[in-house]
Amino acid sequence: MFIQVIQGKLKDAALFERQIDSWRRDIKPGAKGYLGSTSGTTADGRSITLARFESEAAAKANSERPEQGRWWNETAKAIDGDPTFYDCREVDTMFGGGSNDAGFVQVIQARAKNQEQMRSRSADMEGRLRERRPDILGMVIAWHGDGGFTQAVYFASEAEARRGEKETEQDQLRKEFMSMMETQPTFFDLTRPDLD
Repeated sequence: MFIQVIQGKLKDAALFERQIDSWRRDIKPGAKGYLGSTSGTTADGRSITLARFESEAAAKANSERPEQGRWWNETAKAIDGDPTFYDCREVDTMFGGGSNDAGFVQVIQARAKNQEQMRSRSADMEGRLRERRPDILGMVIAWHGDGGFTQAVYFASEAEARRGEKETEQDQLRKEFMSMMETQPTFFDLTRPDLD
């Protein structure tokens, strides 16, 4: 799997939403290798999308379609300044990956001290995490290629996520996860996630 992360501050949320609808209606049918997406906007207007493709080649072929280019030129008008893109060739999933049943998605961005070590330890931690956090429906970790990552964690509701977070605040597993990061995490709380 290949994931492209696109993020930016919105200046015209209504235009952005219209463009997402337009993409699904007019562009998506011809997007070969497109697997789906998770997107949303935070309360302070930051938008983030994780678009999943079968491969980097499929994502590139889609980007090169003239209709995709025209669509993006219009969509970019909804964003304040230049958006940030991450092409993620390495992707990990936990709990079976993303979940279309989620009512709340928390996206976390940070940089690992040691990407390979964090990837192998995360796989080892999955079983313990399943026990400690039954509120998690799924998880996707997209690696930026420089130790940075975007992690999407899927929950049935924000209330369940907050309750689970509070119960495990001092948990050894959480401390272990935080100790593997080189930078403080940035959070995108998507209270109305758009799951395609």
